[in-house]
Amino acid sequence: MPTISKVKKDKISEQILHYLFTISPSSSFTVSVAKEIARDEEFTKSLLKDLQTKNLTVSINKNPQGKDYSKRIRWRLSNDAFQAYKKYQNNTPLQETVKIPTTETLKKQTSPSYIS
Repeated sequence: MPTISKVKKDKISEQILHYLFTISPSSSFTVSVAKEIARDEEFTKSLLKDLQTKNLTVSINKNPQGKDYSKRIRWRLSNDAFQAYKKYQNNTPLQETVKIPTTETLKKQTSPSYIS
């Protein structure tokens, strides 16, 4: 099996973080994360553990009733990572990123030049 470069692993890790941000504050099992990013479960689990060592993800080993999972792990975005993503989302307003024209610019573009 060919090795995956660090750059590609970082891009896949970004996809994982983005997915966990979109479902936040809920959590997701490794299987669901792997399906979402279309990767192998073991590879996804290794990336999630790597992200956990960087304090970007948190593993949840108990179900809502408090019983330990025997083979499954749920994952969620860490609070620090969530705040960083939220700050980034709030700093890029939609109007700047998409360049939505205002009504004044539309009037200027559609009015004939001989009228003004």
